Amino acid sequence: MSEVILIADDEKEIADLVALYLENEGFRIVKCYDGAMAMEMVENERLDLAILDIMLPGASGLDICRKIRERHNYPIIMLTAKGEEMDKITGLTMGADDYMTKPFLPLELVARVKAQLRRYKRYNTGLQQEELLEISGLSINVKTHECYLNEKLLNLTPTEFSILRILCQRKGQVVSAEELFHLIWADEYYTKNNNTITVHIRHLREKMGDSFEHPKYIKTVWGCGYKIEG
Repeated sequence: MSEVILIADDEKEIADLVALYLENEGFRIVKCYDGAMAMEMVENERLDLAILDIMLPGASGLDICRKIRERHNYPIIMLTAKGEEMDKITGLTMGADDYMTKPFLPLELVARVKAQLRRYKRYNTGLQQEELLEISGLSINVKTHECYLNEKLLNLTPTEFSILRILCQRKGQVVSAEELFHLIWADEYYTKNNNTITVHIRHLREKMGDSFEHPKYIKTVWGCGYKIEG
């Protein structure tokens, strides 16, 4: 069965063009030109990935992103206007996995969609060497894609889960932002963006109740990267 992708963009030409490229790759597309319809599709359709423009009439892409994350963990790619850095950061903080700035190359978006779906499938089929990682009250089940902190379930996005899994698997080792980026998005179309990792790390700390100044779990090694110590 083909993966179902939601495209929500009020610029009909962009939505139709992106849909054409993705349909040529075998994906089934659900298109919406306003936020209200997108909200309805999120409620009623079985989706595998969502592409959301931030500026939508009826309900913003950020509102839709928040709605998706209440119930689902499938990947979300945000589309933002050029130079709107705060929109990118807000989207990532709310649970988006990636973003693209308009104008963009449709083939690059297709590549990112494929990369996100590959990663999402991999982490939901249990194809990992270590299925259970436990460090100081933190328990990560790679097979079920669940993470508990002191027996409390953490609601993590696929990207947040990936970062935490990598750091736990490399317990005691420093992992640079560049390496994290490559391990999560191993795709030639990606350009390194340390800020993306920084935002996800910050959001992880918030969900874990971890302190930036005196972290118990994710520690920043200035000029080098991040690590979790046992």
